[in-house]
Amino acid sequence: MDLFRKKDIAAFRLMAQQSGFTRNLTAMDLVMLGIGSVIGTGIFVLTGIGAALYAGPGISISFILSSVACAFAGLAYAEYASMVPVSGSAYAYTYTSLGEFVAFIVGWNLILEYTVTCSTVAAGWSAYVVGLLKAGGIHLPIAFSKVPAEGGIVNLPAIIVTMLLCLLLIHGTKESVTLNKILVIIKLCVIALFFILATPHVEISNWEPFLPFGYNGIVTGAAIVFFAYIGFDAVATSAEEAKNPSRNVPIGILGSLAICAVLYFFVALVLTGIVPYFELNTAEPVAFALRYIGYDIGSFIVAVGAICGITTVLLVLLYGQARIFFALSRDGMIPEKICKVHKVYHTPYLVTIGGCIIVSLIAGFTPINIIAELASIGTLFVFFIVGYGVLYLRIKQPEIKRGFKCPAIHFVAPMAMFTCGYLMYNLSIETCIRFLVWLAIGIIFYFCYSYKHSKLNEAADSSKKAGFE
Repeated sequence: MDLFRKKDIAAFRLMAQQSGFTRNLTAMDLVMLGIGSVIGTGIFVLTGIGAALYAGPGISISFILSSVACAFAGLAYAEYASMVPVSGSAYAYTYTSLGEFVAFIVGWNLILEYTVTCSTVAAGWSAYVVGLLKAGGIHLPIAFSKVPAEGGIVNLPAIIVTMLLCLLLIHGTKESVTLNKILVIIKLCVIALFFILATPHVEISNWEPFLPFGYNGIVTGAAIVFFAYIGFDAVATSAEEAKNPSRNVPIGILGSLAICAVLYFFVALVLTGIVPYFELNTAEPVAFALRYIGYDIGSFIVAVGAICGITTVLLVLLYGQARIFFALSRDGMIPEKICKVHKVYHTPYLVTIGGCIIVSLIAGFTPINIIAELASIGTLFVFFIVGYGVLYLRIKQPEIKRGFKCPAIHFVAPMAMFTCGYLMYNLSIETCIRFLVWLAIGIIFYFCYSYKHSKLNEAADSSKKAGFE
């Protein structure tokens, strides 16, 4: 068995030309896409949970630590994207450098990464909507707004928003990107309002102790919130719909990452400066903080903005999830029939519908903390492989045309691997066990289905038959 057979970059580029997608996304579209995906659940949900349970006021440092790991991985991603400008993100990149089996494992974990991240975001969206309605005197029944582990039956708002966005994504990419731009602008304005209202109320005493859980708390917090930066991966999945992918995708990745890292740090710092960290264990910490200091109207406005912000995250991640499924099915890794592009809307509608159904079921029935940790470990694993793969390709095939070259690659790539590996090490043993179970299922699926149905395997079989004839 040839587990490490590789797909030629030229073949990927040819497939991109024949995909049926429309190339209409500019560099600014991709930056906004990245911000739309990154700024959302991290700021509006995980800042509070991360501070209360893991890092205290030091959660601001956790976000910086995560952003450093992402910066290393982002530079590697940018070089890969400039060489292999196709849907599939790290899966496609790995296929060209490390071979099919490793690529499948990466793709399998991208499915985990996107699916559970979308589910976490949908759950966060639901928490803000329920809180906003409660503030307006409307109390949704716990049975239909909480998962079973929290005393409910189903988190219905999370399911509804996922399926509504599913319809939008099927209708068209450009329409989805336009809505994303509008919601991103609203989101940034709301964050600015939070700074204006909250900063004067910061009390230094709330930052003491700054590290109540010690150094390990910062690292654990960084590992938990890491998936909040997944947005730049979603930018990479849009390569087949970018006007000039070799230039625009690296700009989208690095630009959105830089903007979001700064915002995360300052929001976390101000948030823990106005509310004692141990009171922030809520899925709507930013709105809660403004109510805490007496700004009920401001809290209402921020809650509305947070809903807009989290909606953009969910929109972009569902978009990215569909492109990962599409890339895997196109290569025969999963059934090819689900790879169809709609004749009118030019979107992969079957995988979009299927992915959204899975996300809605997880969000509707699973506690947010469990799915958040699973999202982080899947993301960290993929970024670790990307760091190794881009260095391997630079050494083995330096002649390949690169629209963007990662600076100091012999330092950046190992650091991407080290930081991601270190953060994985600091996740809970239960999360690691769940991840290994998912990995084992993927390996079984590969040998039972994917290896036999792979396009490369079919091509090899055809060559052998032709030789015998």
